[in-house]
Amino acid sequence: MKLHETWLLKADNDLKSSKKLMEGEDVVPDTAIYHTQQCAEKALKAYLAYKQHPIVKTHDVEYLIELCSEYDPEFGNLIEESETLNPYSTIFRYPGPVLEPEQEDVYEAIEIAEKILTSVTEKINILERDKEAEEKPEEKKEQDR
Repeated sequence: MKLHETWLLKADNDLKSSKKLMEGEDVVPDTAIYHTQQCAEKALKAYLAYKQHPIVKTHDVEYLIELCSEYDPEFGNLIEESETLNPYSTIFRYPGPVLEPEQEDVYEAIEIAEKILTSVTEKINILERDKEAEEKPEEKKEQDR
């Protein structure tokens, strides 16, 4: 498994976790919302890994989007969403004035995390297809020799 694929797997597991934690009667919104931020962070790190960019130790989703934007300016369209998710890396992880987010905020965060993960996955898939298309003519030239 390639490095970017392991990041995508971890991102997908965070998304699944956030959804499962909001199922049924005994929901866990503080942990669920944390996993939405983690999903976005890991998805963006997957893209950076695919681009062979050094993975920075940060939980700042906005910063990661800025780094990804250096390779693909379309990532800039996700800045607003990243502003929503960024605080969830810590805000409900520890005791504070507010212990749990509103459930509607969790569902919104799940949608945003899914959007970011889907966007990254689609971008990598397109790049992979383009890469394969470029390699095939080269293989044919080699075979023709």
